[in-house]
Amino acid sequence: MKPAISRDAVPRPLLLGAVEATSDPALREGLADSAHRILSDLVGEGAALGWVEPPSRDEVVELLDHVLSAVRAGDAALRLAYVGHRLVGLGYWVRYARPTHRPHADLEKVAVDATAQGLGIGRALTDSLIADARETGIEVLTLDVRGDNAGALRLYRSLGFTEYGRLADFVAVGERRYDKVFQMLDLRRQG
Repeated sequence: MKPAISRDAVPRPLLLGAVEATSDPALREGLADSAHRILSDLVGEGAALGWVEPPSRDEVVELLDHVLSAVRAGDAALRLAYVGHRLVGLGYWVRYARPTHRPHADLEKVAVDATAQGLGIGRALTDSLIADARETGIEVLTLDVRGDNAGALRLYRSLGFTEYGRLADFVAVGERRYDKVFQMLDLRRQG
């Protein structure tokens, strides 16, 4: 495991959108491997990112291809946080596909490398994704969080998300059960 990044030693992370990051050949080439490393390490440590077992590299490549395709169609936003040329975090939202739900999007993932947690990268990624949603005309941004993820729940509440539902013991990880907490940010009310 890599040592944690010190607050004093790290320059402010550079947040890039999908177009910016994929237009830089050096960043584009390492994106799949870096995203796979972050997601598989976090899931391996028990993070609630939609997988029970760490995802394969192919699964992460498929996910990135899907999100990048949606970004090109104007139906998603992807934000990447770099310290130097090292990817330390990523997050994205995807617009709902149903015609009646098109003004809305689901914030599907925000993941920060374990060595860079506590540096405000998750907040910066989420703030950027909210700004992207607002700029794209998204009216309501939704997400769901595993009930034991106190840090994410705290972050999203601090950014104005409110709980609109909860499924008790819905998420099954082996013998353990967790609530699935649904949250929303109504951008219509925020100007």
